[in-house]
Amino acid sequence: MGDTGPTGPVMDRDEVDRALARLGAEHEAIETSLLALQDHAGRRLLEGAELTGVTAESWSAAEASITLLWTYFDAYTGALRTAREIRSRRRWSSREDLVELTELLRGEAVTVAGSAAATANAPTLHGGPGRLSERYSLVTLVERMNQLYATSLDMVVAADAVWSALPARIDLLAAELGRTRKLAHSVGVRPGEHPAGDDLERITRTLTRLREQVVCDPLAFWTPAQGSSAPGGGRPDTTVYDREARALEEVRREIDAVLAVRQDAEQRIVRLRDVLSRADRTLAEARTARGEVLAKIAATEVPVVGGPPIVLQEQLAAAAEYRRHAQWHRLSPLLESLEEKAEDELLRARESLTAVTAPLAVRAELRGRLDAYKAKMARLGHAEDPELAEKYEKARRMLWSAPCDLRVAEQAVLRYQHAAAELLGTARRVPGQGGPVDRTGPGA
Repeated sequence: MGDTGPTGPVMDRDEVDRALARLGAEHEAIETSLLALQDHAGRRLLEGAELTGVTAESWSAAEASITLLWTYFDAYTGALRTAREIRSRRRWSSREDLVELTELLRGEAVTVAGSAAATANAPTLHGGPGRLSERYSLVTLVERMNQLYATSLDMVVAADAVWSALPARIDLLAAELGRTRKLAHSVGVRPGEHPAGDDLERITRTLTRLREQVVCDPLAFWTPAQGSSAPGGGRPDTTVYDREARALEEVRREIDAVLAVRQDAEQRIVRLRDVLSRADRTLAEARTARGEVLAKIAATEVPVVGGPPIVLQEQLAAAAEYRRHAQWHRLSPLLESLEEKAEDELLRARESLTAVTAPLAVRAELRGRLDAYKAKMARLGHAEDPELAEKYEKARRMLWSAPCDLRVAEQAVLRYQHAAAELLGTARRVPGQGGPVDRTGPGA
């Protein structure tokens, strides 16, 4: 059209009809969104909750924004209704009607009036202080409503997401905590007496405080998604909850260990007595063997054999006492320590016996070697050789006399082996004399 007005070219009838159809569709969509926000479960919870902290501040602003949204929507509805009435006056709109419609549909013809209470906390279009009335075009008014709706919905969805996720999980964890406390009490795990009892008290206090904070200030436990512009983009912050859940699981495992102790304590104590008894018998055998070695073996050092550890016996008696009085929380760590120490003690006793009897083992090895070579020479027809018989008899007297000097006896055996090798006319050498070694053995 060639005519122009304060808002630019005057719209023709078709442009007016298309604009009214578009604005009607926008009106229906906005109304649906506002009604959904009004009925949102999170908004109803926020209205009835005693809020604190960041949630109280955010909800105060959101409430003002929602109030202002409805004010804007009412003004938008009124302007759209007026435009429709003007268009419906006649089938072919006059120029005056088209000028009025152009001003209404394109110009800042919508006045939004509101109270100071309704606009005090809501952000204004220009970011300045709220005024009692403002003028908008319908396009600007739609943009403004979209902004207020997005920020309000984001706050409501975030609070509802936290309330939907955390309190129920905290209640479930608290129920598990209650069962664990009863179980702990039944096995003697109590605050001040066992670290797990102190942990249960701390977890109880933390969960109670966490639930109160989540109910009163859910947005303090909300982590927005980075770079997300969608309403409610983010996730509940479960850091504190997860930490306490892990701590409770650790306590539960420790209590399970105590329960296991209660079930098999008697068997474990019996096994401990058996291990310590075997260690004592082995040490007694080592002490007896040491006396025999000192009597039969000369010129050798025999290690001293220690006595049984009194401390382990005392701890074993304490374990039996704990079991008798059902002090399972004290018995559990004591049994674990005792089992490790008892095995170490048995190993020490066996090593002592081995060290003490080593000279007897050496003597037995020398005796066996001497007899094996004698049998070999007899098989080869040299049993009656006088020099060989003399060397054999000398070595035999040394090995079968007490006390036996192992170093001298070993040299005598080696001399016999050397003489046997020379008699056989071989180039083999006796072990320990240098040169080739006879590896055929006495049975070759």
